[in-house]
Amino acid sequence: MNRFLVIILAIVIFSCSEKSKPKQGVLPSPEIHVYNTSIVILGTAQDAGSPQIGCKKVCCIELFEDANIDRRVISLGLIDTKNQKSYLFDATPDIGKQMKMLTKYETKSDKELVDGVFLTHAHIGHYTGLMYLGKEAMDAKNTPVYVMPKMESFLNENGPWNQLVERENIVLHKMVNEAPVHLSESIEVTPILVPHRDEFSETVGYHIKGPSKSALFIPDIDKWDKWEKDIVAEIKKVDYAFIDATFYSGKEINNRDISEIPHPFVIESIEKFEGLSEKDRSKVVFIHFNHTNPLLDPNSQESLLVLEKGFKIGRINDVFKL
Repeated sequence: MNRFLVIILAIVIFSCSEKSKPKQGVLPSPEIHVYNTSIVILGTAQDAGSPQIGCKKVCCIELFEDANIDRRVISLGLIDTKNQKSYLFDATPDIGKQMKMLTKYETKSDKELVDGVFLTHAHIGHYTGLMYLGKEAMDAKNTPVYVMPKMESFLNENGPWNQLVERENIVLHKMVNEAPVHLSESIEVTPILVPHRDEFSETVGYHIKGPSKSALFIPDIDKWDKWEKDIVAEIKKVDYAFIDATFYSGKEINNRDISEIPHPFVIESIEKFEGLSEKDRSKVVFIHFNHTNPLLDPNSQESLLVLEKGFKIGRINDVFKL
């Protein structure tokens, strides 16, 4: 009888340990707390998403076997509860889910549409979500979309985007490099030109200033040394720096010419930031992960290494007080 009880106890303990073990790429649902002004991460993946079309690697195949893994294309939400407003940074192919995510957060409003969209550039993961504001979907009315001059021309001169303008689904607000856009008495957003593959438009990052804190958002950029600004100095100026981490290293891409997609590797950024203080390192939040990037998996050795060095890795639903 005692032997039988020992066996049963062992089975129960083993079963519990298996259930408590986190699945690859899955984080427990966070306790969501939003301050009066907050930034919320609504997506972390690179433009083509994860899993990526045409990918036969394990990093994509496994995702079809586990419906609990939730990955969306890079976007930030800015929530201003005091004025009952919210804003999106970039209009991704996942915009429908991401706007719904914003309704989880306390804005004291039943609006289904954000009060403005700030675009970074004309690559597929950053603007194509605008199509869901058109007549085939939401048929929005006069949604403010903040754009740089070349981005404005691109949307005005090419279909189907110009239809959104003509039908007044969206209203384009032209920005000027490093000129602040004032959203309220205490919130302003400033576009900052960055070097990137500008086939259709210029590319910007954003400086986001809140009542008490500020953030830098650069989801896409070429190598750091191509930028006229010093990224290390820019990190020191803000409280959070959400920056391009498309590839962990060049080893991930073995079927493309890496020179055609010259993002800063995470290992390069870590080396460049090694002189930062512990406080400044903690400001860095890596985002915009290619489907091959091991940082998508919170249990990977690469993720653990990045965290050990004092940096952060962006995850969906992370909230940052402004």
